[in-house]
Amino acid sequence: MSAWLLPDHIADVLPSEARRIEELRRELLDTARSYGYELVIPPLIEHLESLLTGTGEALNLQTFKLVDQLSGRLLGLRADTTPQVARIDAHLLGRQTVTRLCYCGPVVHTQPERPHATREPLQFGAEIYGHAGREADLEALTLALDCLKAARVEQLSVDLADARIVRALLAGVIVDPAVLVEVHDALAAKDASELTRLTRDFPAAAREGLLALNGMYGDAAVLDEAEKTFGSSSLVRGALANLRWLASRLEGVVTFDLADARGYGYYTGARFAVYAQGAGDAVLRGGRYDGVGAVFGHALNRERPAVGFSLDIKQLARVAGGRPPRAAIRAPWSDAPGLHAAVAALRGRGETVVCMLPGHEGESDEFDCDRALIEVDGQWVVQSN
Repeated sequence: MSAWLLPDHIADVLPSEARRIEELRRELLDTARSYGYELVIPPLIEHLESLLTGTGEALNLQTFKLVDQLSGRLLGLRADTTPQVARIDAHLLGRQTVTRLCYCGPVVHTQPERPHATREPLQFGAEIYGHAGREADLEALTLALDCLKAARVEQLSVDLADARIVRALLAGVIVDPAVLVEVHDALAAKDASELTRLTRDFPAAAREGLLALNGMYGDAAVLDEAEKTFGSSSLVRGALANLRWLASRLEGVVTFDLADARGYGYYTGARFAVYAQGAGDAVLRGGRYDGVGAVFGHALNRERPAVGFSLDIKQLARVAGGRPPRAAIRAPWSDAPGLHAAVAALRGRGETVVCMLPGHEGESDEFDCDRALIEVDGQWVVQSN
């Protein structure tokens, strides 16, 4: 085996793709900043118990572990940045006001999340803490869509769900946690036969409700169907009203999947996934996860409401709109008077100037040298090719 062969689902990012990824990173961060989100940079590595505290426990199997050679304690490479941002809000900032935070950095997974996915995503996300109202849900979703539009992602569709609906149907049902995981997996997969098997010993109301919910996906008509079926539950009625309100404020294609309970141990309210043309899976997921930071600030009562989203920029780069090569100026390599000053002045104005090394004239690879710096009557001027 070659010494330089990389691990499965780990890859180098070469110049053209790296440029696309970096441009996307800047566009996403600039879009978040335009909404008033503050950038934070959590560490890639932390003490394991901190990474896996609270909702982070679900990341245990996705987290690489190693031993700190300084302290002997177990460390983990983060598999998701959201728990770290919750720690920052709860433990380090400690604000009582609304706080908007964004981040962008690599995470590492022990297993790819889906076929052909990388185990080293470049995760971008935005979180808003301190507002329990649906206005924060809408802001997070609107920002998410604006980020994708800034990335030139086309034909977007939004799929909405709410974690409270399944929770309401399971209220009072005593079930083994392992079976509960299977129930949620069956709902996500729309596997009615498996759901029937798993719920055979459930109370009749819960079993029939889950089986009915399993088919509730599609356009806004499913909300009417759910209201007729589960209207006696105030929790379900509230969740459905919130979904209607969110959908009414969105443009474009909006669908609903009321049985989608992925992340049930994490999300506490409205959830959303955004799909795009040419992407096999959602390019972005998010929702409400109230109390995510409570475990990090017991003395401060940090059970703050929270909502946000995240995406993998590497995945996004594969579906984002194309970008032409960066325009550049070709310059000769010479000690001619004034040349170095002219090149420095152009670069100072934000231009890309590629100096052609002797014997390599005409090579530019990633850059479109559509202009040239030439000497005219003792002056260095830029001319179009």
